[in-house]
Amino acid sequence: MNSLFITGTDTDVGKTYVTAGLAVTFRKMGIDVGVMKPFAAGTEQKKGFKSEDVEILSNAAQVNDPEILLNPQFFPISASPYTALNNLKIKPNIELILSRFKQLSKLHSIILVEGMGGIMTPILQDYFVTNLIKDMKLPALIVTRTKIGTINHTIMTCKMCEKYKIPIKGIVINNFDNDGYNAKELKRDLENLTNVHVLGSIPFIDDMSDTSLYRVFKKNMDFKLLLH
Repeated sequence: MNSLFITGTDTDVGKTYVTAGLAVTFRKMGIDVGVMKPFAAGTEQKKGFKSEDVEILSNAAQVNDPEILLNPQFFPISASPYTALNNLKIKPNIELILSRFKQLSKLHSIILVEGMGGIMTPILQDYFVTNLIKDMKLPALIVTRTKIGTINHTIMTCKMCEKYKIPIKGIVINNFDNDGYNAKELKRDLENLTNVHVLGSIPFIDDMSDTSLYRVFKKNMDFKLLLH
């Protein structure tokens, strides 16, 4: 199986939750899995990793890889790398990201790379998350949600993957909205409209323990299609 780039239809759609669940499940299936979040942003944690997301991913995969490999660049601002460049004068370093990814790829059988925001999140003036996925030569796994508007966002995300010639491994529905589409109906409509397999619908859970994540993801994801 190739490594995967987990991207989303928007920010806060649950990319970290899905990536962590996949990492736990792969590990329990006997797959040597590594994790990476090339760019992270937000309030820096006082202990451990700067990024809480990176800490969650590291714990899920149970890796001992250093932070400089897992998260080459952290921006202490809740914004895109491009906005961080303009506001903080910290330039996103694409070559560093690709180099760290290459190093990580030698340490594990597969790497789960979690993106930042949606697929067109700007990193540089003319360089977006799509460009990064393309440069990493990875297929994309798209995380969406059930909230009204998600069909529009998911179709646009798939169209941008097509435009940039990024293979799509599948779509995962993060079913944490109480007022959104019925997940089965959404799966039907998304598959008809995008011709992309919906690999699973993941229910909301409070318990982020290994046992809980493994149970939920093994039950609700089509791992045969994902690993094919």
